[in-house]
Amino acid sequence: MTNPFREKTNLYSEAHRPQFHFSPKEKWLNDPNGMVFFEGEYHLFFQYHPHGTTWGPMHWGHAVSKDLIHWEELPIALYPDGHGAIFSGSAVVDWKNTSGFFEGESGGLVAIYTSADTYPDSERPRQRQSLACSRDNGRTWEKYGGNPVLSDEDITDYRDPKVFWHDDSERWVMVLATGQTITLYTSANLIDWEFASEFGQDEGAHFGVWECPDLFPLMVDGNPDHMKWVMLVSIGDNPDYKEGSRTQYFVGDFDGKTFTNCHDGDTILWLDYGRDNYAGVSWSDIQEKDGRRIYLGWMNNWRYANQVPTETWRGAMTLPRELTLVTTLSGVRLLQKPVTEFKQIRKETKVSEQIKLSEEECHSIEVDHALMELNLVVKLDDAKEINLDLHHSAEEKTSIRYERFTNTLSVDRTQSGIDGFSDSFSGISEGHVELMEDKLILQLFLDSSSIEVFAQEGRSAFTNLIFPKGTDTTLSLTAIGGKANVEQLSLTELSSIWSKE
Repeated sequence: MTNPFREKTNLYSEAHRPQFHFSPKEKWLNDPNGMVFFEGEYHLFFQYHPHGTTWGPMHWGHAVSKDLIHWEELPIALYPDGHGAIFSGSAVVDWKNTSGFFEGESGGLVAIYTSADTYPDSERPRQRQSLACSRDNGRTWEKYGGNPVLSDEDITDYRDPKVFWHDDSERWVMVLATGQTITLYTSANLIDWEFASEFGQDEGAHFGVWECPDLFPLMVDGNPDHMKWVMLVSIGDNPDYKEGSRTQYFVGDFDGKTFTNCHDGDTILWLDYGRDNYAGVSWSDIQEKDGRRIYLGWMNNWRYANQVPTETWRGAMTLPRELTLVTTLSGVRLLQKPVTEFKQIRKETKVSEQIKLSEEECHSIEVDHALMELNLVVKLDDAKEINLDLHHSAEEKTSIRYERFTNTLSVDRTQSGIDGFSDSFSGISEGHVELMEDKLILQLFLDSSSIEVFAQEGRSAFTNLIFPKGTDTTLSLTAIGGKANVEQLSLTELSSIWSKE
């Protein structure tokens, strides 16, 4: 999709503007909302403040895509009203018209979102769940006259409804963030909701308020006879923890009312070891013949989101990712891979093979394009460490290191570029990564202001913002404490999704 604003302004070519990630034309963006596939379009709604570049009164911004890569931004979908601002939520296709909103039609879109204001004569936040429907493929929305449809005066943090249709029970299910737990409700019509169960007490990490849940089934190892359910839970920023806001997940079983974690309660599984993947959820109503579960996150962190050094806009989304479950030595884990549609923006690929590495033999490559995908397979012979440095200029670099003794992969942005806007930005992200047959397998995407690293074919992900002033990239690879062999290294130039190509 071409953008009519491109020809008249410098829009989408500003410093640090993402070139293959979605960002708004202008102003503030945070959580993805209402992600639904309908009539050949992927809808992406998002938390949006149209009057500033920091968080403010929330609206639902709106963009659509036919391929998950090229986006057309549409007018604001939902504005604040007498019930408050429009916080996060979800959207579904009401195929059977259970809501009664689509008489004489074959179904339509229903948005379920949090209305946020304060209790009368009080400063205490009030959060209630509301509905809106669209009969024209999401272009216009009518709010339900009976809003709000769900509230609880005893719970202050009561938000971010994710709704889906559960075939076995023939009911709608809502997972709702309720302080330090997730509360599940069911409904026959999207309007009248009944309490079903509560999950999260003494389960997983509780470093901050729980937000933006999702719940969906996935096959394990591609086996349709082995299904598990995945619950995503984002955790808000707590100054006592250096990582800021981040997302955990649980693997378990769901019977239509109750989710049961199949791991011990003290098991913590992180969706992403980087600092900048938050509030992500998955698209609903993707066609059965497609069969994928596709995820998108907000590429930022509440620790410094309001201060990142962009001017006319703030906020972007991660690459869309397909989620699957695989069996590992540690148990069943999520695997993430960029969607196959990403191949559209790949250009020329250069491949190198059988590169010997040691402390004396460093391998360097000068890259003549700013946007790139790197795929790397390194066999660690007796090397204790592998270093991959991406030099953005003579003074700036982002470093990726693998330490064999501790099985730790790290992404170091302490020298990546601009970082003085927040004391919390400069840092090193690290996570546990097991070698596969003594091989380190990396897929890396470098955009104007971000780096996404997928390790071991997607078993681990590291998403980080970076703000280099330089745009010339040189790669250098080194082995420490022994020898290693690069079995394959491929570099692919990527196109901007905002270009007229």
